[in-house]
Amino acid sequence: MFLDPYDMIKEFIQRALLEDTLDPEGVIPRGDHSALSCLDPLEQKKAKLIIKDEGIIAGLSIAKEIFYEVDKDLQVHILLKDGDKVKHGDIGLTVAGSATSILLAERLVLNTMQRMSGIATKTRQFVDLISHTDCKILDTRKTTPNFRYFEKMAVKIGGGVNHRFGLYDMIMLKDNHVDYCGGISNTIQRAKAYNQKLGIQLPIEVETRSLDEVKQVLDARGVYRIMLDNFSVEKCKEAVDFVAGKIPLEASGGITLDTIKNYAETGVDYVSVGCLTYSYKSLDISLKAF
Repeated sequence: MFLDPYDMIKEFIQRALLEDTLDPEGVIPRGDHSALSCLDPLEQKKAKLIIKDEGIIAGLSIAKEIFYEVDKDLQVHILLKDGDKVKHGDIGLTVAGSATSILLAERLVLNTMQRMSGIATKTRQFVDLISHTDCKILDTRKTTPNFRYFEKMAVKIGGGVNHRFGLYDMIMLKDNHVDYCGGISNTIQRAKAYNQKLGIQLPIEVETRSLDEVKQVLDARGVYRIMLDNFSVEKCKEAVDFVAGKIPLEASGGITLDTIKNYAETGVDYVSVGCLTYSYKSLDISLKAF
């Protein structure tokens, strides 16, 4: 069943809240027993989201949805925008209402926002380093299962561009596909025939491991983008010259903050960076009563 973004967010929140409050063995009653043991559910309190790091804030819109899913009567006031640069001491939002509801939402809000803000911050670092070029930073599918939507949202907030979202929205022919099918040309022809058979037009991207494979992709025609996998900076320059703008090029494979500038300056159209979503430092954020 197709889920629109709002449904995906809602389902994620509901599942996460169940994970926090429902005993899988069904022995203990459902609930946040830490809060329920010492607070009256009708007691009204306030809290503020305090930023304790420098970086890019992301996930404020999701935090608001989490609070409202927990308790529609909570009053949430967003004080910053997703994508804003933040520093220690900044306040992202305030929330007022049932104390037990605020505490029930607290950890899910923080877990989500800390991770999204860490990704947005790292993405912005990459983006800033190549802002003098036309190259774009892409994310990958190296994401946390069932949290991909939010990680890719964070990449966009940080200034990056989303690659394919999943296995369904692009035909991505990588090294194993090519090796299983007996070569570049045969693999591409099969992919084009598949599109035709299903009456769809999924874009086809091909991962290449050498300039010879790049040439084979050009000869095969009908490809949307070529990935230059683990090419050196010098080999990327050669590929850019050889392709001469006929097909967009994407550099990929172990590219870091130390090397991104050199790759972007080769003239490639994109650089995909897996570490945006699997190797980042979460932003330090707290929710404190006031």
